[in-house]
Amino acid sequence: MPSKKYFDQDCRQCQRLADFLCVVKQEHPTYHARPVAPFGDSKARLLIVGLAPGMHGANASGRPFTGDYAGLLLYETLFKFGFSNQAESKSLDDALVLNNCRITNAVKCLPPQNKPAPSEVSQCNGYLAAEIQTLPANAVILALGTVAHQAVLKAYQLKTSQYVFGHRRQHRLPDGRMFVDSYHTSRYNMQTKRLTQAMFHEVFITISDLMATA
Repeated sequence: MPSKKYFDQDCRQCQRLADFLCVVKQEHPTYHARPVAPFGDSKARLLIVGLAPGMHGANASGRPFTGDYAGLLLYETLFKFGFSNQAESKSLDDALVLNNCRITNAVKCLPPQNKPAPSEVSQCNGYLAAEIQTLPANAVILALGTVAHQAVLKAYQLKTSQYVFGHRRQHRLPDGRMFVDSYHTSRYNMQTKRLTQAMFHEVFITISDLMATA
């Protein structure tokens, strides 16, 4: 069992983030504006790690990648590859169910300008490390973006120089699990064509192959 629980709805360890959420809640009373819990199958073999909740996405809805642009390609792809029962994630009551997949974030609270400080990534890393401990031995971890990539390595206490980020790059972790990178599904990456639908689907082809052979 993990030595630390992997989510705390009442966490206020990062004062800057806690203060920012209070301001956001005052400006948007209907928003979740609290730490956002991981979402999906508790026994999943695929763990997807994002950066942090988006202002009008997960911070509003209370579910990772729900209600913002970054979730469009992610949930469409999860449905295409059999990890969900529907292609869209609109709200907490939309009946979406993930199968053999769970989505979490490197930082559980909305950061100002969508940019968590390194100290905030470090402070929240204990939750990610605890969540990784709950995964089965043959699990696959997918990092969306460099910050998520680095957070996973930090959870394993590994040096980033030994596991360089690269889109669709595969890494074998010391415990035998496979670790895969992808560019983040952000609006910026999609609009600049740094990441395309075909490129993201190729990542999931890789993941599906890894899960089939593990």
